[in-house]
Amino acid sequence: MRFLALFVSLTLPSLGAGPVIRSTQSGAWSAAETWEGGKVPSSGATVLVRTGHRVTYDVVSAEAVRSLHIAGTLTFAQDRDTRLDVGLVRVQRDESVDEDGFACDAHIPEGGTPGALLVGTEDAPIDAKHTALIRLVAFDGQDPESCPAIVDCGARMEFHGAEMNRTWVKLGSTAKAGDAAVTLAEPVTGWKAGDRVVIVSTNRQSKHPDKKTFREHAHDLTETEERLIRTVNGAELTLDAPLAFNHTVEGRYRGEIANLSRNVIVESADPAKARGHTMFHRGSSGAIHYAEFRHLGKEGVLGRYSIHFHLVRDTMRGASVIGASIWDSGNRWITIHGTDYLVVRDCVGYRSTGHGFFLEDGTEVFNVLDRNLAIQAEGGKPLPNQVLPFDHNDGAGFWWANSLNTFTRNVAADCDEYGYRFDAVESPDFSLTLNVPRADGTRALTDVRTLPFVRFEGNESHTQRRHAFNFGGFSAEARNRENQGRSEGVAGIGPDEQHPFVIKDYLAWDVHWALHPRPPCLMLDGMEAAHSHYALWFANYDRHAYRDIKLNDITVNPDFQPIGTQPKPSEYPGKLHPIDDLPPTTVITDVRHQADGSLLIHGTTADNGIVKQVLVNGEPAHELAPNFAQWQITLPQTAKLKASAIGGAGNEEAKPHELAIHVAE
Repeated sequence: MRFLALFVSLTLPSLGAGPVIRSTQSGAWSAAETWEGGKVPSSGATVLVRTGHRVTYDVVSAEAVRSLHIAGTLTFAQDRDTRLDVGLVRVQRDESVDEDGFACDAHIPEGGTPGALLVGTEDAPIDAKHTALIRLVAFDGQDPESCPAIVDCGARMEFHGAEMNRTWVKLGSTAKAGDAAVTLAEPVTGWKAGDRVVIVSTNRQSKHPDKKTFREHAHDLTETEERLIRTVNGAELTLDAPLAFNHTVEGRYRGEIANLSRNVIVESADPAKARGHTMFHRGSSGAIHYAEFRHLGKEGVLGRYSIHFHLVRDTMRGASVIGASIWDSGNRWITIHGTDYLVVRDCVGYRSTGHGFFLEDGTEVFNVLDRNLAIQAEGGKPLPNQVLPFDHNDGAGFWWANSLNTFTRNVAADCDEYGYRFDAVESPDFSLTLNVPRADGTRALTDVRTLPFVRFEGNESHTQRRHAFNFGGFSAEARNRENQGRSEGVAGIGPDEQHPFVIKDYLAWDVHWALHPRPPCLMLDGMEAAHSHYALWFANYDRHAYRDIKLNDITVNPDFQPIGTQPKPSEYPGKLHPIDDLPPTTVITDVRHQADGSLLIHGTTADNGIVKQVLVNGEPAHELAPNFAQWQITLPQTAKLKASAIGGAGNEEAKPHELAIHVAE
């Protein structure tokens, strides 16, 4: 009976679905001969692109398709605008028409030919002259907790819009209230008239007149502003309306302006009634580059996030989210869950219920979050059945429970509770000894509190009404003195003296608490705190080493109620004896086929020390950013790539990145 029930679920559409319209051959979506019965899919249709067929989506249509199942290839036309309204998209390895908008396990068979959804590719992103729009529509009979959705079930899913040189930049000079012209710190390309931009607040919010509470959310009394671009001229923008507030520039302390608009868009059609979500499952492939994900995320529902990498571990090594904008999310911006080696770079997150850039279960390692901007991550409620019971979901720009990842050049601003939050609380009911991947590809039971950063460098937090960076400390609920014993954060557990946490070149300004450092074994190598009430708050000076600390305009206390004695810069690194025995980790982020038949390959390498060399198929890569944080190489055409790095201490990458090359689309 169990087999029969499974067979029925795999072969019959869900209640409410009509007859299935199947492709009969490759061709245009708009062509009758592409489809069984010579009928182009219309409103309410259940559509199957069959294995081996390549269908080009070539229409702008407001007729919502109920569900779209892609076992072959669906590619969006490059020479025109396109619009697809749909309740569910499943990219898969079989020809089922199951309407589950979350689970995929029954539809990821071993072998088989994976389907592909190609909304642009690395070689051919959607041209800036055109727009590709997918609108997620709710249908009766579909599970409202899981649909509408776009789900990659071990297949291939690509979203590639027109590139920008920068998705966000710092202000070049103060923009005053009443100004409609803004000067940027550097010229921008790919920005155009009509784009939606966010000018980030540079004025931290104060409490209510009763001096006891804040507004419920940061956006309730924010000076962060949205505008449309009227004109662009290099580093000069004119806006469609004057600014309502001052946005100041004072040396290093300056706000940002971010572009939210992209020409590849995924959105909820009616976010007030039903929001959609997107997710990748294990064995999937693909990337999101310069695409816009707006009005997505199901508030209060576990696993239904705007962008979600779900338990893929290293099966998607090579995947990246670069240049994306994710805004007005009901449930996070990007969730990295049980996933390793993901690269998230140059993304803009704006307005989220719950934490924004979020690592979900504490086992995630070797991910890279580089040069992302987090604006207004706002407090939600803990999610039902969430993996980590100690997470209050109270609004962090960046949140993690396992530090063995790379955080570089990120900025968090104007969030409800935290810019950055490392949280790891053990209890009698929950152990933090988890099965964690290691650099050589094996796994081991490890207390995640003892894992140091791969790299934490050049990060910034500003305009925070509470914590700029809560590093393993008290939760918001335990802030008052009588409750502090209830939530001691990492409870004195951390890495050893040879593998300390290293925080380098950290900047916090216009915040309440600049840094709340609770773990032992910390090297704070460069910190600047300015225009803040507190610099160091309840620091635990157990084997800490500090140098190059600059404090400016700390109005209440530069070092409030520490445990132990503040370390002396002259004794740096003090009781710590750091060694470099962690090998680098390398990810190939994109491969582009050139006109002469060669391959232009880009990637990133992360290490806790110096990277000496990156080799791809035995050839040295060219460094594009310091320490091979970004690199490139051109190689002759080949079917497979193998990339690895060597650290300055002689550590060789134990698990190189091996990648099969997609044929040029």
